[in-house]
Amino acid sequence: MKEDTQPSYSDFSTVEKSHEYITAEEFPDGPFGSPVNQKLGKSTSWEEGQRTYSAFNYENKNLHEKAQRLFPGAHPVHDNPKEHEQNPS
Repeated sequence: MKEDTQPSYSDFSTVEKSHEYITAEEFPDGPFGSPVNQKLGKSTSWEEGQRTYSAFNYENKNLHEKAQRLFPGAHPVHDNPKEHEQNPS
């Protein structure tokens, strides 16, 4: 019997995460060309794991892993030393 020698395919973690995160609207009063008073927000239902980006986090937490906050009294970092990759929160 012939074995399957094809390597399994998986996408980069950044590509996989881009499907889970929703970006903010380009314009604060709604999409360009929308009629006045149209309901704003996500037009489709939320999928499992989807969320919006927070403006108060690092974009790529892996680049800032083990970095200490320099300002005295700053909120402690939520770094798990047992995991290399962490979900943005």
